[in-house]
Amino acid sequence: MIDVEPLRVWTALLVNGFFFLSLALAGLVFLAIQYLSGAGWWTALRRVPEALMSLVPAAALPMLAVFLGRRELYSWTRPGVLASDPVLAAKAAWLNEPFFLARMALFLGLWSLFAVLMRRASLAQDRLQEGLTHHRRMVRLSAVFMVVFAVTFSLASFDWLMSLDPRWASALFAIYTFAGLFVSGLAAITLLVVKLRRGPLLGIVGGSHLHDLGKLLFAFSTFWAYLWVCQYLLIWYGNLTEEIPFYVVRTRGEWLPLFLLAPLLNWLLPFLLLLPRSSKRSPRILAVASVLILAGTWLNLYVTAAPAVLPAPRLGMLEILITAGYAGLFYLVVTRTLAGAPMVARNDPYLQESLGHHG
Repeated sequence: MIDVEPLRVWTALLVNGFFFLSLALAGLVFLAIQYLSGAGWWTALRRVPEALMSLVPAAALPMLAVFLGRRELYSWTRPGVLASDPVLAAKAAWLNEPFFLARMALFLGLWSLFAVLMRRASLAQDRLQEGLTHHRRMVRLSAVFMVVFAVTFSLASFDWLMSLDPRWASALFAIYTFAGLFVSGLAAITLLVVKLRRGPLLGIVGGSHLHDLGKLLFAFSTFWAYLWVCQYLLIWYGNLTEEIPFYVVRTRGEWLPLFLLAPLLNWLLPFLLLLPRSSKRSPRILAVASVLILAGTWLNLYVTAAPAVLPAPRLGMLEILITAGYAGLFYLVVTRTLAGAPMVARNDPYLQESLGHHG
């Protein structure tokens, strides 16, 4: 008889660790994209993605601790599994515990380093009248980070999620996981901006800023749905032995309702809410759409990870408490970071353009 309680604990720790780390990384990715594109509209709300970014070092430690539960989560770490399966034996050079831990530490260390360097440059820009020097430094850091992130996050998604079922493979998995990261990060940024707009950002963030965030939410929610459908259809149509078991498990029995609920929350409902132009300027509708996307992304991660570990879905008080603990850490770090610097970034060369973005 399998004791599922340790499996539930480690599954919840993996799902929440990856989810909240993704939110933090999304803040860093959002910053890097805006710097590299030379965008000006977002500068008035720059502190919000910076606050998410500051969570990267804090979220790295719980994610690293997931390695302690490797025997429960990753079947290939159990004694004799690699040697007894010819397919897995061929992957032993990559799927081995020391190399797995080294990669995990390297990825988390690199992401934390970029988060610290970007935050330092941002605060230094506040203190100096000549902000262009630090702006250029953040552009250079963003360029290097995006290259590093593209490689490391792809490998991390293979290591931490795909290797839960080590025989499964999907060519779309890395970009599909990135789409979930970015749309959930946009939802977190939007939710925080809506909340802060009634306080410190009152009169600074206007309807046009909300409209731009709403358009990004609408676009990347649809992008995620496109990849969700593409991955499913390609595997269904290809009907390859090493690919189809992943979806066979998730589209039967008790897993099927959760499998279908994820795109409903992550795309269909937000799509219908955000389709009218006026909705993208409504703080209330944006907040509802953001909460739906965050819930849908968490559920999609659960459906991705849990069936490889658990015989059936187990969503109860244990999962709620673990998620609440991570959410509490997230809230504490983000609010402390927001309080630790002026709410509007000073000396940014695009600040006046952003303040005049009320349209």
